[in-house]
Amino acid sequence: MRVARLYTAHDIRFEEEPVPSVGPGQALIKTRACGICSGDVMAWYIEKKAPVVFGHEPAGEIVELGPEVADFRLGDRVFIHHHAPCFGCRACRRGDFVQCPTWRSSRIIPGGMAEYFLVPQENLAGDTLRLPADLSFADGSLIEPTACAVKALRRARLRAGDSVCVIGLGIMGQLNVALARHAGAGTVMGADFVAYRRAKALELGADAAFDPADGPVEDAVRDYTGGEMAELVIVGPGTVEAMQLGIRCAAKGGTVLLFTTSTPEARLPIAPYELYFNEISLVPSYSCGPNDTREALRLIGTGVIQSDRFITHRFPFAAIHDAYQNAAAAQDSLKTIIEFP
Repeated sequence: MRVARLYTAHDIRFEEEPVPSVGPGQALIKTRACGICSGDVMAWYIEKKAPVVFGHEPAGEIVELGPEVADFRLGDRVFIHHHAPCFGCRACRRGDFVQCPTWRSSRIIPGGMAEYFLVPQENLAGDTLRLPADLSFADGSLIEPTACAVKALRRARLRAGDSVCVIGLGIMGQLNVALARHAGAGTVMGADFVAYRRAKALELGADAAFDPADGPVEDAVRDYTGGEMAELVIVGPGTVEAMQLGIRCAAKGGTVLLFTTSTPEARLPIAPYELYFNEISLVPSYSCGPNDTREALRLIGTGVIQSDRFITHRFPFAAIHDAYQNAAAAQDSLKTIIEFP
């Protein structure tokens, strides 16, 4: 089978390797769609895993099942999460699935950007979902990113009527805009340098979208909210500057949600005095668990999240280099996916 193996962000190679053998409790998937994640094009983040068959937002069809699989059938159309928890450890009992050692160590083999991939037993049993007949494989590829936004808003404890500001309006920012609006946010604002993305956020439910080139975003938030600022600020970019901006945009008693990691060596200077007396909470949100993927599937199935509104570019597997460049350019695009024959 053919795989796309990333050596650096500028060196992705098509390579041949054997189709994985299927063991007890496992399944072989023929890949039909796989999204390119923001993390896939974050060079420092993806290159530390290289060489790697990247892609962790796949949907496909079960073409082989190992012994001891009772819950799936050949031909099932499925979404597969690349991580799955054990459900029995302390972290799982608390609902902190991403802190589970099994979740951290589990993976699909060799990755989503391959003609076929193996689903280990823990992933098949723990976080593989059948796609309803009316959902496409492209819909299935949106489950994982949607689930990450579902988890973020849950951790941020968004309440109906809250004012929300989303900094960075790429695909994840747009999903946060749409889900915040669906959850009953009173005011939804966004900020991004790219005009296309600002316009898209307004189309998806934002009330205002600010261009940082026009002046300090915190001033725009202050003016728009009559001085109250945002009760929830979702910081998309994984930079110290964006995180500091998020804190400046937060209302008293508000929450700043850190959606993306920084580089390992980065340090965030903060003023504890201001955080304390303004009671501003800093909340990180990393990936998603099986509860979140199920809610994401429900939101997609009921039309709250519609793939045609978020997937802006579709490429065949043979054009993965162009697809990767399109996703990395982060201009007039949101979600880029690979579709397999």
